[in-house]
Amino acid sequence: MQSNFRLRHMIGSIVLALAPTSAFAATDEALLPRNLSPWGMFVSADIVVKAVMIGLACASLVTWTVWLAKTVELRRKSALARQRTHALEGNTTLADAAARTGDAHDAVAQLIQTSAKEAELSGGILDDGLLERVALRLERVEAATSRRISRGTGVLATIGATAPFVGLFGTVWGIMNAFIGIAESHTTSLAVVAPGIAEALLATALGLVAAIPAVVIYNYLVRGIANYRALLGDASAQLMLIVSRQREHRDFRLARAAE
Repeated sequence: MQSNFRLRHMIGSIVLALAPTSAFAATDEALLPRNLSPWGMFVSADIVVKAVMIGLACASLVTWTVWLAKTVELRRKSALARQRTHALEGNTTLADAAARTGDAHDAVAQLIQTSAKEAELSGGILDDGLLERVALRLERVEAATSRRISRGTGVLATIGATAPFVGLFGTVWGIMNAFIGIAESHTTSLAVVAPGIAEALLATALGLVAAIPAVVIYNYLVRGIANYRALLGDASAQLMLIVSRQREHRDFRLARAAE
């Protein structure tokens, strides 16, 4: 009988010890918001944290838009530049090359046309000054084309550099609001602090989601632009060779270049 009494007393003590914990757990579970999904946390977030998240989402959209537009542009222009540069490698003259380009406005066509224009303005004087003037014109066209093809990449560098800090700002603001909620509720319950911290960490996650692709895409586009500039350099070199050969052979058909 005495052993049974001790067993019942021990079981009763364990139940009493666990009862407050179970009650607190039930209370915490009741206080937790029902929807802890990313969308639910966004809806219940502070207005400042919401603004940060929306801004980061827009930055991510801009990143992928720039990637798509610049990738299509680079592929199209690089293919055309290779085609025109390959045509310059054959036995051709500057006048013939200018006639084939017609009224085209791509980069290599502009290089050919500006070389033919300088040959026309030189009045048939085939000296070293002509080569220098043609080289100067080619450099100017290459620089202008490089500026045009690089448009839009600067925003990727800005997003990649600033998005983590913007997300960090949302995190700091969300955690600050979480501690303010603890102070106002006079409780250290996890149910009070957890939603605010979760919303804050979501802002950091969105900052990384916006920044990491921006940095990767920026580096990818920089390599593509460098390859495109190399193609323009090859085209300029071919044009300089054509001008040099025609100068040596005294076969500068300016009339056709002017046409």
